[in-house]
Amino acid sequence: MSEPEMDGAAATAVVDSMVRGTQATMDLHAVNQQGVLVRVRSLLPEFTGALRRVAEQVLTDPAAASRATIVELAERSGTSPATVTRFCRALGFDGYADLRLGIAAETGRARSAGWTVDIGREIQPSDPLERVLGQIMAADTRAMHDTAELLDLAEVERAAVAIAAAPRVNIFGASGSALVGEEMQFSLHRIGVPAWAWTDVHNGLASAALSRPGDVALGISHSGETGETIELLAEASSRGATTIALTSFPRSPLAELADITLVTATQATTFRPDALSARHPQLVVLDLLYVAVAQRTHERSHAAFQRTAQAVHGHKAAKDGSTT
Repeated sequence: MSEPEMDGAAATAVVDSMVRGTQATMDLHAVNQQGVLVRVRSLLPEFTGALRRVAEQVLTDPAAASRATIVELAERSGTSPATVTRFCRALGFDGYADLRLGIAAETGRARSAGWTVDIGREIQPSDPLERVLGQIMAADTRAMHDTAELLDLAEVERAAVAIAAAPRVNIFGASGSALVGEEMQFSLHRIGVPAWAWTDVHNGLASAALSRPGDVALGISHSGETGETIELLAEASSRGATTIALTSFPRSPLAELADITLVTATQATTFRPDALSARHPQLVVLDLLYVAVAQRTHERSHAAFQRTAQAVHGHKAAKDGSTT
């Protein structure tokens, strides 16, 4: 037997709230453009109970979901057809037929793209490295494609314009996100953008407190729930800085706080949970942002590249092994 579902009024209230948020930002065409499975993954943390079981069933075997009737999907997820209908509404679809068509189109694109490795399969300790490499490559490739579908290029444009004009850019992140932030700081520094990456909370807060209108603060967190990063971004925001969030969850506390949100997708594997698998998509988005900033500061960036290249030239080894 399936677990008891929430009563009708409570379920309707939850779904109506999610539908209002969904329909405020996208219509059915936009859902299809973004990718149904990407949308399901991004909303998964917000689903509870029966709705979450439907979402997990769709993500576990999307090809089967695209062929199943509404009754079959309800049985496989241990729910009811009414719950599946509410799930469709939460994604912005009018009914189950539209959901099936969206999933079928996406799984068809995946097959035609040559994603033959089952990235949902568990990587076993005894798997040969060839198999492990295939799993990682498939997961990263899918994450890149999903990120490209999720990413709002208008938001990237806004972020690039803000950074290009900023007197100061503060970058905040913890753990793996800190490494990604340092990479961005290095890239911006090479084109003459005054940027600092902070991993220590005290130093970061001191820098955030000195922010002024026109400055930019970039917070990086896969979950969007890292307390230190949220605190740092909030402090910079309170001083008038333009705030940017890079996260996999567009409704997370960090995203809600930010003026601009850049969203990434992930594909976890057994030995690389979401937080680790998020790193490559994060780097792709930040690389795009960096190039967009360089485009908008072309003359300054070109001059900076020439000066920095000349400065370090004497420390490069010559082809014959000697130094110049």
